[in-house]
Amino acid sequence: MLLIFSLPFEPFLLALIVPIIFLGLMAAVIEIVGAWFMFQKAGEPGWAAIIPVYNYLIAIKIAGLPWWYLLLMLIPVINLFIYIIILNGLAKNFGKGTGFTIGLFFLRFIFIPILGFGNATYQGDKSKFGA
Repeated sequence: MLLIFSLPFEPFLLALIVPIIFLGLMAAVIEIVGAWFMFQKAGEPGWAAIIPVYNYLIAIKIAGLPWWYLLLMLIPVINLFIYIIILNGLAKNFGKGTGFTIGLFFLRFIFIPILGFGNATYQGDKSKFGA
């Protein structure tokens, strides 16, 4: 007979998993709202922050990079380096430095709202996007 999970551990796992899910959802909502305002600061539609692949395309445009960087994001291992390049472009085009890029990489749910709600202004150039 097949036993499905032992009963004494279920309340413990539930007490552990529910707060983790709640915190994850809160971080996602905060990041989406911050991205919405960041996109609007850069002159792009804010609603683009909630469309799954399109939000990366807009972030690439805001970072001042060509659109085909989205295709490079599909290549395993290479996508990590491209992602860092995109985050660096975002930071530079909002007048931030390399330290902010590191913050975007490790604590995105904190640093995206800083760009969206903070006093950073978009200084970038989107002309390379069509290249």
